[in-house]
Amino acid sequence: MKRGFYTIMAAQFFSSLADNALLIAAIALLAEMKSPGWMTPLLKLFFVLSYVLLAAFVGAFADALPKGRVMFITNMVKIVGCGLMFANVHPLFAYAIVGFGAAAYSPAKYGILTELLPAEKLVAANGWIEGLTIVSIILGTVLGGALINPHVSSTLLAFDFPLLDTGVDTPTEAALTVIMALYLVSTLVSRKIPDTGAIYPHQERSPIRLIADFANCYSVLWRDRLGQISLAVTTLFWGAAAALQFIVLKWAEKSLHMPLDKAAILQGVTAIGVAIGAIAAARFVPLKKSISVLPLGVGMGLIVMTMTLVTDVRFAYPLLIMIGALSGYYLVPMNALLQHRGHVLLSAGHSIAVQNFNENLSVLTMLVLYALMVKLNVNVNYVILLFGLFVSSVMLLIMRKHARNQREHDSLSLIGEAKH
Repeated sequence: MKRGFYTIMAAQFFSSLADNALLIAAIALLAEMKSPGWMTPLLKLFFVLSYVLLAAFVGAFADALPKGRVMFITNMVKIVGCGLMFANVHPLFAYAIVGFGAAAYSPAKYGILTELLPAEKLVAANGWIEGLTIVSIILGTVLGGALINPHVSSTLLAFDFPLLDTGVDTPTEAALTVIMALYLVSTLVSRKIPDTGAIYPHQERSPIRLIADFANCYSVLWRDRLGQISLAVTTLFWGAAAALQFIVLKWAEKSLHMPLDKAAILQGVTAIGVAIGAIAAARFVPLKKSISVLPLGVGMGLIVMTMTLVTDVRFAYPLLIMIGALSGYYLVPMNALLQHRGHVLLSAGHSIAVQNFNENLSVLTMLVLYALMVKLNVNVNYVILLFGLFVSSVMLLIMRKHARNQREHDSLSLIGEAKH
């Protein structure tokens, strides 16, 4: 891999680390405010809302400037969002600002891979990026849980700087200070990302033209025989992952009787599995064999349903690692295939923007449904069963669609041969 790739990885690691630690801190802040339970999943909903609303614009923004500069600017936006929590701004709104930065950050983060690396290295690059991102999710979630732990927060608050009043007086403010420092590290690292020299056609500035251009890109990717399959899988995965993140917290509370700071560790355990699966996929699944991983998505949904049988944390750990490993193993090849088709058919920034729009629309839908079930006091075991059944069923439909595409393609090939 080129040296610039490792700089991208470092910037992504610290930014993702801060994002995930901030989510746990924001959940704790909502608890301090005595907010209703259904408001917790809305944190993630407000975070990803920008991915959907700004999809038509962030691709053009990512392609208009060098990707490293885009990552620098968007990290600064995240710092502003995190800082708003210091000013007693509601966590939902403040986390939405962080999501605004993340929505513009993503096309640059993934788009630069197709500029920097050849197609045959995309699966391996995605494996490393996803693997490192999962490590950052693990550490970020655990860090967030640790920062809200009373013993850790009291230690942080005990630090005092001579002749300087930091204004950090509460456990939440101490946690936010550490998280802002992580965003700052990512911002500084992103300054070192090299300019790949990729130049795209002049980007539109008219909102109407940008929306029309995005609609065309959206249509092109969904009509592509391989693009539509990989896009459907990644769309399902990220919607399911967002819901599972909160389902695990609720399951840990109800079935395993764990407080939030301990339950956050279970999210990290799932992420360990995803990292294992991602790295294995990068090693064993070439781009041309990426479609072969589809059946694993069906298996993942079925295994999720067995969570309802577990009430002992000793069995929860290996189960969550298995769920994560299956997820990572089928996500990475699909992500690489989608990036490759997007780069071939569109531009790096525009294809990632289409991907983000679909994936985060799925996240919004899944989180709204989950928040509704929480508000209706649906038993968490019923939620898990419905969730697992949904994932497996949709994956089966995607596999049937791919088989139909293959048959149509083979038929067209035979017709072409007959004409000759």
